Amino acid sequence: MFDSDDLEEIRAAREEWEREQVDPVLERFGERRETFTTDTGGQTVDRLYTPADVADLEYDEDLGFPGEEPYTRGVYSTGYRGRLWTMRQYAGFSTPEDTNERFHYLLDQGQTGLSMAFDLPTQMGYDSDAAMAAGEVGKAGVAIDSLTDMETVFDGIPLDEVSTSMTINAPASVLLAMYIAVGDRQGVDRSELRGTIQNDILKEYIARNTYIYPPGPSMRIITDIFEFCAEEVPNFNTISISGYHIREAGATAAQELAFTLGDGIEYVEAAIDAGLDVDEFAPQLSFFFNGHNNIFEEVAKFRAARRMWHDIMDERFDAANPKSKQLKFHTQTAGSMLTAQQIENNVVRVAYQALAAVLGGTQSLHTNGKDEALALPTEKSVRTALRTQQILAHESGAADTVDPLAGSYYVESLTDEVEKEAYEILEEVDDHGGMLPAVESQWVKRQIQDTAFDRQREIEEKERIIVGVNEFEVDEDPEMDVEEVTEEDERRQVGRLESVRQERDEEAVEAALEALGEAAEGEANLMPLIVDAVKADATVGEICNVMREVFGEYRPGGAV
Repeated sequence: MFDSDDLEEIRAAREEWEREQVDPVLERFGERRETFTTDTGGQTVDRLYTPADVADLEYDEDLGFPGEEPYTRGVYSTGYRGRLWTMRQYAGFSTPEDTNERFHYLLDQGQTGLSMAFDLPTQMGYDSDAAMAAGEVGKAGVAIDSLTDMETVFDGIPLDEVSTSMTINAPASVLLAMYIAVGDRQGVDRSELRGTIQNDILKEYIARNTYIYPPGPSMRIITDIFEFCAEEVPNFNTISISGYHIREAGATAAQELAFTLGDGIEYVEAAIDAGLDVDEFAPQLSFFFNGHNNIFEEVAKFRAARRMWHDIMDERFDAANPKSKQLKFHTQTAGSMLTAQQIENNVVRVAYQALAAVLGGTQSLHTNGKDEALALPTEKSVRTALRTQQILAHESGAADTVDPLAGSYYVESLTDEVEKEAYEILEEVDDHGGMLPAVESQWVKRQIQDTAFDRQREIEEKERIIVGVNEFEVDEDPEMDVEEVTEEDERRQVGRLESVRQERDEEAVEAALEALGEAAEGEANLMPLIVDAVKADATVGEICNVMREVFGEYRPGGAV
């Protein structure tokens, strides 16, 4: 590193450069804006960065080598040179048969992991024939009512050969139980099941709103999953603590980072309070971040996230297992950044967002289809999105060295700045008593809403340019195929559900649901009872309704 004399010389030289080189240019031409900021306006971007901007950086303490604490430069020593990130395209729509066909298509096209989207009724714990489900069956993902549906989705897909991510939260215990049951029926040892359930209920109260139960019972179910999986499904990630939806709701990069890690802290504390050892469950925690447009801010966010989580687990929870302190994460490119206008531009946006995720060291990646601002992605747009990842992996050179932007004066400075702001936000969270009270009081939601309002104002006043939306516009309608889910698809799904109910052993179903209800009223781990229920062909709605009767349903309180 530079010594103090070197830094003073650099500072003096910069002042001279400003006077002799920059000031005459500013006087004659000015600059495009008075102030430059990162994508969400969280950080001011200086004209130039020098070693003086990273004068306090200590390599061993702040960066280290890849695979070594504090993991700023990555959790694996060889980065992508040994193994590329998992290319995990998010998919699921209409009926289980349609989703099975899409999964096979993606695997045939070179995808290396599955990511399962569920429709809104499933996410809310309703069966396809429920009144609340009408018109929504299969629309935002695949409809899953019973174990039969889950078996259909994975027909011809050996669960010991793929890893599967499931974007499911309030009913995560039920869908995980179904996945385990499919593995059992395929003859796959539970220790060979690999994948992730999102299972992040706190961000539902913050940003997404697909919750069922109040926070207390929801946290109990999550810790039950931690305990059960540590013993039964040790290689399955029991939660994907998600900043993605927080960012989609309008948060800045620093807010996304702070609130996501804040949720993580809350889950770890809840598990420890439930009597679990931190080093038994923490290695299977994973994270899910948004891939936004500003490449450098995103890289800084990912690097800061790893360093922060290491320090939190080391200092706050005294974790001993190095894996407990390693932040591993999935990235999805930003759906909120896709535009319905000039949809071909979305291919470019997605490519840059994916590049940022790879430069930041993501473990797996989903790239959005260009048409997702309009409808479910078609096979053609899904293929282009997957090809974007493959070109990035095999043609760009971005995967050839570990943490390639390390040492950039700008990136290192920005990493520090994002980290500093995120810690300041976490201090405010602690002042509110932690994430759970901050969420219940609506404080977190208000912070995000204020940011989203400011961003929308900037777009409307053209302070922030969105190409094709408020600048460089053209008067044309998009010409493209659109994937549609029809009323006939919904009727087919409801018909399948009716067949399952007619053919199952009702006494076995009633016994399993009764046992689950009794366990929910007590303190026993619910997961074994839920696995029994799904194997008896109890439906998602029936299982969730048993827990609704015991736990009640969450109703947001007024803002405080």
